[in-house]
Amino acid sequence: MELDNAMKEIFDVFIIESIELLHVMEDELLGIETNPHQLECINAIFRAIHTIKGSSEIFGLNHIVHFAHAVETLLDSVRSGNTRISSQLIAHFLACRDHLAMLINVVAGGNLQENSSYSRIGQKLLDQLQLCSEGAGYHQAVQQGFAETPIDQITSHLVPEGDQEITKANWHISLRFATDCLREGMDPLAFLRYLKTIGSIVQLTTISIMMPAAEAMDPESNYLGFEVDFNTDASKTAIESIFEFVRTNSQICLTPSHSCIDEFIALIDALPEDNQFIGELLVNSGVINQVDLQQALCQQQVISTSDAELLPLGEILVEQQSIQQPPINAALDKPKQIHTNKSKENQGIRVDAERLDKLIDLIGELVISSAGVNLRALMNGNQELIEATNAVMRLIEEVRDNTLQLRMVPIGKTFSRFPRIVRDVGLELGKEVDLIITGGETEVDKSVIEKIADPLIHLIRNSMDHGIEYSERRQQSGKPIRGCLRLNAYHDSGSIAIEVIDDGAGLNRDLIINQAIENGLLSSGENLSDQEIYALIFEPGFSTAQEIRNLSGRGIGMDVVQRNVNDLRGVIEVESQLNVGTTIRIRLPLTLAIIEGFLVGVGASSFVIPLDRVVECVELPGDLDFRQYIDLRGEVLPVIRIRTLFNLEDNSKSRENVVIVEYAGVKTGFIVDSLMGEFQTVIKPLGNLFQHIKGVSGSTILGNGKVALILDVPVLVSLVNQRKSELASHNSLACDLPLTLD
Repeated sequence: MELDNAMKEIFDVFIIESIELLHVMEDELLGIETNPHQLECINAIFRAIHTIKGSSEIFGLNHIVHFAHAVETLLDSVRSGNTRISSQLIAHFLACRDHLAMLINVVAGGNLQENSSYSRIGQKLLDQLQLCSEGAGYHQAVQQGFAETPIDQITSHLVPEGDQEITKANWHISLRFATDCLREGMDPLAFLRYLKTIGSIVQLTTISIMMPAAEAMDPESNYLGFEVDFNTDASKTAIESIFEFVRTNSQICLTPSHSCIDEFIALIDALPEDNQFIGELLVNSGVINQVDLQQALCQQQVISTSDAELLPLGEILVEQQSIQQPPINAALDKPKQIHTNKSKENQGIRVDAERLDKLIDLIGELVISSAGVNLRALMNGNQELIEATNAVMRLIEEVRDNTLQLRMVPIGKTFSRFPRIVRDVGLELGKEVDLIITGGETEVDKSVIEKIADPLIHLIRNSMDHGIEYSERRQQSGKPIRGCLRLNAYHDSGSIAIEVIDDGAGLNRDLIINQAIENGLLSSGENLSDQEIYALIFEPGFSTAQEIRNLSGRGIGMDVVQRNVNDLRGVIEVESQLNVGTTIRIRLPLTLAIIEGFLVGVGASSFVIPLDRVVECVELPGDLDFRQYIDLRGEVLPVIRIRTLFNLEDNSKSRENVVIVEYAGVKTGFIVDSLMGEFQTVIKPLGNLFQHIKGVSGSTILGNGKVALILDVPVLVSLVNQRKSELASHNSLACDLPLTLD
């Protein structure tokens, strides 16, 4: 089937929305596994699969329609209470969700026809799901007849008074059976017994006010009424159908329990935002049924024909005792909610990511051009021209900041995929692990989000495999049986920090050192800090695993993490304590496009230091010579001569300056010739020929057309720490060991 341009746009929206709905489905399925009684989660899954099915039908994707319909049918069995939730059932539903995602990706690639191999896979998944559903079904009522059940079994089924918090009734049934019901073969107690087959009687109160004196009693007449608090997953129609044969002369009133009115209000709020009438909203939420609605509409019509004032439908339903007032108010407020949500929808539009990237690039070029104009205005010395260019620069800065904000997205969208990964890896390893996610609202550049997902997956798998122990060992160590894995994100000094924290066994320093010596990465007797030892786990081919498994043991995971983080101009920090746990912290720039920089000069060359790393600038003491440290108000700081670092010609000025930078709590000084002030830096990546150079994260073009290198502060600080170890091994703080970028 060929799609015209108009249909192609709709089809693209269908693909995007289907992927979003499948993410919702996965999140809700994982939520149900921890709390099987979340009815709204089941409804959300059902709505997601139903929407995908309906949208697929528009484009003639019958193979997706058939598969989604089969899954929807089994979901409906869960929703109606005929199938019990289990971990195995959730696993099968997740597999079906993954298969749907694969089918959506195939049609997104342009192949709209059914693939026989995919269909066979889908049918196998459905067969497994059906088999699991049948095994998880509720036990039905005994077939010999509910009328034979003794009355005392009803009483034993009631929830004890002290346990009312455990089982909450969601319906209240008021029963006033006709006096002649026994003569007509209808036993009131039989109806109460049958209620047990579809739910639980939480509280039963017998109404005996119509009971006459003993001498006036007729043994064939009924004098009792009942007030029943009832808990069930069955619909209102299903409950009322039980009393269908006694409805004529009896008074049967079924209303939502006061304790569950909030749930019905939530259902009304969650209904699709169609232009529904109040009656349709109440029926679709399940708070009333079609019979209640028809009776109320008939009564409303009778009142209108008698020249009386037309009563609102809600008042009639309340008067009939079909419903309480709060759900009526929620249904009346629904149109306001629809109007508000549609207003919000009108405020947001979808923008192609490529268009946004192009806009960012143009803003970057505009920043470079404006810097050139501003430089020429300063050289000209015309004050009016300088003020005009400064005004333009301020506007460009504002445009730049607002444009970059368009690409900022919450990192929680990336975190949302990890509960599924933790669940699947936990099942594969046989470990019980809880995942706690915090800081999901922290915003970061979309380009960073796309590239950090894979490293985080490696870290999570590694923590679960190597870090968190098996339940037996945790119990022996006095830890909770279930392991805890935390994923946290927060802003820190102009960068974003992402932490993967586990409460496992921690890193064994001696084991890492021995393995590194065996691999030829270390020599015996080397004195290394904890950070240097932990950094060895990111070396290619390094692994302390005793055996090779599907998840680990080959040493090809953590070096990928290191490489990807380096590509993002980030760094990795490791903190660990034996038998307590490990924290792996990744620090990344908020954006990869434009940063605020501090421009410095060394000879004829210019360098940019990220402004968020700069603490202060001081004049270099004249008596420093070639020492590697300075005394800054009583604090000894290591320094790096940028001239020596990059092997530049020595055109020394009479006085030099020191730019104090800080990273991860460590201060270091960069010795430069001149301080040229703040500078908007448009980052240009280095060519492949220069990718191996350490200490440089990119380049930028200055207003005069020259190129300036952007210094990678974290890498340079780590080089200083490395030099500290070398100095310590030489037992001298004054020696001039060369600091190079090799």
